[in-house]
Amino acid sequence: MPDYGHPLRFGTFVTPRNAPPARPVELAVLSERLGFDLVTFQDHPYQPGFHDTWTLLSWVAARTSRIHVSGNVLNLPLRQPAVLARASASLDLLSGGRFDLGLGAGGFWDAIEAMGGRRLTPGQGVDALSEAIDIIRGIWDPHRRGPLRAGGRWHRVDGAKTGPAPAHEIPIWLGAYKPRMLRLTGRKADGWLPSLGYLEPGALAAGNRAIDDAATEAGRDPREITRLLNIPPQTPAAELARLALEDGISVFIVASDDERTLEAFAGEILPTVREEVDRERAGRGVSVAGRVRGTAALARRSPGIAYDELPSSLADVAIEPGDVAYGRYRSTYLRGAAPGLVLAPRTLDQLHDAVAVARAHRHLPLGVLSAGHGISGRSINDGGLVLDVGAFDEITVLDPASGRVRLGPGARWADVARALAPHGLAISSGDYGGVGVGGLATAGGIGWFARAHGLTIDRMRAVDVVLADGSLVRASEAEEPDLFWAMRGAGANFGIAVSFEFDAVPVGRVGFAQLVFDATDAAEFLEGWGAFIERADRAVSGEVILSSGSGDGRRSAQALLVVDDDDPERIIAHLQPIAQVAPLIDQSVALVTYDQIMGAFPSDGPQQGRGEPMSRSGLLRRITPEFARESHALLDAGASHFFAVRAVGGAVADVPADATAYGWRDAGFSVAAFGSPRSGLDAHWSRLLPFFEGMYLSFDSTTPPPVERAFPPAHLRRLRELKRRYDPTGLFRDNFFIDPDAPAGA
Repeated sequence: MPDYGHPLRFGTFVTPRNAPPARPVELAVLSERLGFDLVTFQDHPYQPGFHDTWTLLSWVAARTSRIHVSGNVLNLPLRQPAVLARASASLDLLSGGRFDLGLGAGGFWDAIEAMGGRRLTPGQGVDALSEAIDIIRGIWDPHRRGPLRAGGRWHRVDGAKTGPAPAHEIPIWLGAYKPRMLRLTGRKADGWLPSLGYLEPGALAAGNRAIDDAATEAGRDPREITRLLNIPPQTPAAELARLALEDGISVFIVASDDERTLEAFAGEILPTVREEVDRERAGRGVSVAGRVRGTAALARRSPGIAYDELPSSLADVAIEPGDVAYGRYRSTYLRGAAPGLVLAPRTLDQLHDAVAVARAHRHLPLGVLSAGHGISGRSINDGGLVLDVGAFDEITVLDPASGRVRLGPGARWADVARALAPHGLAISSGDYGGVGVGGLATAGGIGWFARAHGLTIDRMRAVDVVLADGSLVRASEAEEPDLFWAMRGAGANFGIAVSFEFDAVPVGRVGFAQLVFDATDAAEFLEGWGAFIERADRAVSGEVILSSGSGDGRRSAQALLVVDDDDPERIIAHLQPIAQVAPLIDQSVALVTYDQIMGAFPSDGPQQGRGEPMSRSGLLRRITPEFARESHALLDAGASHFFAVRAVGGAVADVPADATAYGWRDAGFSVAAFGSPRSGLDAHWSRLLPFFEGMYLSFDSTTPPPVERAFPPAHLRRLRELKRRYDPTGLFRDNFFIDPDAPAGA
């Protein structure tokens, strides 16, 4: 009899009684505490003493943190498939990938009809369920482009919008007994979920054969289909072990509403079954398989990647092109991509193994992704490997008095600002809340408080880094000071940061000004803007954005400024001189908190980048008339649709140039331009290059990256020496690669 090699799991089957209302929720919480993997509920909302199962599932998911939730099984005639698909994806996203979809063709027809459901004959129920599965999977499909048309007689959508994609590959389990339902399970489902009490002797073996034959005929691997079983709590451990080893059952769901029964099962039966099955499997040489992908998913694999040789520790965090979760990695803020494999570790051990996979695939591009907003797009790639550290998203205030905080690379700066606001603290962190901590905190961090508090890296006190050899190293001024120096400005070359410590600064309410100027004469405007910033108090930081202009020759400039002061009169006094720069078209000045600024711009939606970004960056000491004229010419030519000048200087320049790998401390402005090959950006940008002394690597997508402009010569020499020490083989090479083998004088 088959043993499909699936990992053994256990769940509970709780009756959704509503008296008292919280009883089933308490049993679900108990199930999680006892170590069960799954909690399920029957779906008969027409029973006068029962909760609505979907509402109950949502409530339980919110009250738990680890355990999966599912209907056992959801009654399809009461639930429209397209709506159910969206609700399932939403609950899966909200719960962090903990929803599983158990479906049934329906029962209790009189009650269903009384509630507006549809009565189906047994044959019609199979057809309706088959159509529903097509619709549900179509709604979830991250690869679909355009509207969905699916279904047939019983359920149909014609032009429905797809999405959202779930957080994980939601399995569809069918409660099936009759031959046609079993064949449908083999063709389309991910699991078979019968109840032991309804099965005749030999029915499990016969059902498995029917499912396996149908799966094989459909070109599927029978191991794709999980075998689940609802069991009474008095089932002996030896019988459960036999069912696992001879009938392929890997998920046992015990039906009980009694706390002591569940405690006894978890404490006695569960470990006994695990031990017996593990021992017997070891004797038979049966290995526990990870997720088994279907033929369609396997066909999407990229050449040159040893998918089947991944460590078992990465089975649950490996995302392939055929997986639902893969859609997240098709785009960053500006760039489209199609990586061959994404590894999204949740633990340091998994990250260690993921780096080993990267070492074994040196022939592939390697991207490291924290949150996905990077302008250059280098965190993802085409056909290569991506290590996603988004799960390392800790935000912990270690000491409110000193401002010491610990942040993970996957945290977003908007969330950091919200977490620090109640303590009256802030960290200058770029100008967009959706940016991840990791990318910005290893490159520099030119933000809203640059002139008042310096760069993001200037507040860093320690960083924990996984190096190319997989080792974890803590770097600070006292520990690995050379690595600490390199991580602050060139961190992408030296390892994967998994934790940072910063000293946040006290910040109360601040002035936030949004101003629109007539910048038809861009040269005159830029000169005036530069003079204003240079004379402004350090409390003033911000940026101005110019576009190529309209057809009538007019052009506007949008200025966004933060004044680190909570006194309205002083804020206005700091801003008053800017009114002389150019005619004001519109203005708004508000007294807000820093977290409100970071949350003012959308940051949590899916990335929509397509194609290759084209952005250029330069660091400028001051805006001279000559630079202003060349910039005006660039804009008049339509070479850039987004030309941004950010204020630096102030506190940034207080830090010695050789204190960090970021070395351009005397720059007063950071300039960035977006364009395209067709717009002629590079030709016009080349005329600006003589004015720049360096560049800010986070804003530049030049390929190959101009590493000689990214770092001052003495810095680059030191970085190459350190690269030979910490990453001699150049594993981390796809983000302004510092070649360890470059000649010493290069």
